[in-house]
Amino acid sequence: MTYTLSTTIALPWAEALELTRDALSAQGFGILTEINVRSTFEAKLGIEAADAVGEYIILGACNPALASRAIAAEPEIGALLPCNVVVRRSNTSDITTIEAIDPETMVRLSDAPAVKEVADDASSRLRKALATLSSTGLQGG
Repeated sequence: MTYTLSTTIALPWAEALELTRDALSAQGFGILTEINVRSTFEAKLGIEAADAVGEYIILGACNPALASRAIAAEPEIGALLPCNVVVRRSNTSDITTIEAIDPETMVRLSDAPAVKEVADDASSRLRKALATLSSTGLQGG
């Protein structure tokens, strides 16, 4: 089962992360949370675990208007929010992978028509953000 939308780009790590934030922002998503998995692994599990995961950031992206509509339609849907966007790269790669949860996953869990409308809109916006990243002309293979 596919549950993410993804792209890859061949840019320096910090630039790839910043461009991801910018692409999400251009589609109306703010970043509510940021989890640095590498730092957490290093602090809790040691440097070997951190090195094994490489650079790995989870961005909790939220479009407030879409989130409001989804929660109004089905309050339980908040358990699936915000939309997680992973920006990751292994220590041995020059390619950064950006993966977003596919909002259409919510549709499989809900019968509410309004949730489908929100998921369609969110999916379109996330696809546009990923396309923006891909169109840098520097995507990886």
